[in-house]
Amino acid sequence: MSKRSTRQLGATGARGHRLSPNRSPERERSRLGKAAEAAVADWLTVRGVRVLATNVRVSYLEVDILARDGRTLVLVEVRTRGPGSWTSGLGSVDHWKRVRLRRAGERLWQRKFKYQREFDHVRFDVASVSWDGDAIAVEYVKAAF
Repeated sequence: MSKRSTRQLGATGARGHRLSPNRSPERERSRLGKAAEAAVADWLTVRGVRVLATNVRVSYLEVDILARDGRTLVLVEVRTRGPGSWTSGLGSVDHWKRVRLRRAGERLWQRKFKYQREFDHVRFDVASVSWDGDAIAVEYVKAAF
């Protein structure tokens, strides 16, 4: 394959979306993921939920958003999907993702929050972000599992 045809193939991402010349599909996906997390963090803040941290690592596990809602420690999984996806962002949280998020919550509780008096319990929420042009839509499920 010639260099020219390689450049032409690299100019568009999945589903024909136009990418900037210096962005790979992985970087674009990462950028969209960060934007979705920021949108959910803003959405939570407007509703009075205090965001404690984002992208919290617990050994090999990760929590997208760690927040406080009253006396509740909230772990939020943020998902986003493109318009041509087979499933919604909420529908993409499968059994194994729930297991990993629950493990991360158990470990965080045991290691850090168990003896802090301001927290009574843990809740697992899921948020889905979609874009329609410049408009952002957030679907949010409290106590998703």
